[in-house]
Amino acid sequence: MKILIIRFSSIGDIVLTTPVIRCLKTQLPDVQLHYLTKASYQSILTHNPYIDKLHLFVERKMPLTIQALKAEKFDMIIDLHRNQRTWWVKQRLGVENYVVNKINLEKMLMVRFKRNRLPDVHIVDRYMETIKHLDIQNDGEGLDHFIGPEDEVLINGYFPTIGTNPYIAFSIGGQHFTKRLPNHKIIQICKKLKMPIILLGGKEDESNGKAIVKALKRANVVNACGHFRINQSASIVKQAAWVITHDTGLMHIAAAFDRKIIAIWGNTIPSFGMYPYPKNKKSFHKNIEVNGLDCRPCSKIGHAKCPQKHFKCMEDIVVSEVVKCVNEDR
Repeated sequence: MKILIIRFSSIGDIVLTTPVIRCLKTQLPDVQLHYLTKASYQSILTHNPYIDKLHLFVERKMPLTIQALKAEKFDMIIDLHRNQRTWWVKQRLGVENYVVNKINLEKMLMVRFKRNRLPDVHIVDRYMETIKHLDIQNDGEGLDHFIGPEDEVLINGYFPTIGTNPYIAFSIGGQHFTKRLPNHKIIQICKKLKMPIILLGGKEDESNGKAIVKALKRANVVNACGHFRINQSASIVKQAAWVITHDTGLMHIAAAFDRKIIAIWGNTIPSFGMYPYPKNKKSFHKNIEVNGLDCRPCSKIGHAKCPQKHFKCMEDIVVSEVVKCVNEDR
């Protein structure tokens, strides 16, 4: 049997599909497993040993991609993205397909009318529903993320002020403004944390990282934002004692490495089913959020600015709640 899995983006969403990949490959050992994703996210799956072949989606080259996919003669498509592009791909391949339930209606009711009809089911378990017809069982091993040797980061080599001490990886970024703590809140948190801290994020977070480090004036708080590739940042997360993170891809990578996680939520909510997915239901994570706001959630994804202009979902985060677990774990 030859199966194509489709998930175009983004980092966290792709990592969340890894239990489907692993369970298919280990429970159907003769299956040929292919995966279609955007070229910009290739590194997330390159080293996954359960994938036989990776296909890359590039908009301007899509006809060539479709031609290559047709030549593979797939028996089945598992669509874990479910949008117009995946529909277009499936139409052209014309094979049996199974599609994830994205619970868009339930999310819309929650966002627009605050009517909670959300199922208490993690997105990973909804992904697993798409392969239940193959008698595939969730093995409980959680998420996977694989790093090549070229991306392994030697902490005491890159960060001599941290050395071999246990440290906190603080992912300060986020795709949308309303999913990120303001700098002053991050500074308040970091001032109270006792362990060394490595700030993580992309190029777009580099200036914020510099401002936070400058305000803290602590040698053992370092700004790694914009200085590492995604899998290098994943290596830093893998070696951390704790990970403090917004609703981002690094949150799910931290879950894949079974790190202790403090997840801070702004305009999005854990009830959407995207909170850290545990291994064997035993991993530690704590969700920090401001409950009782009649404007939250204001989006299932995020905004470039607070629609209400007060940003209480992040401004009212209680610093002591974030700090307590970490500082008491000594």
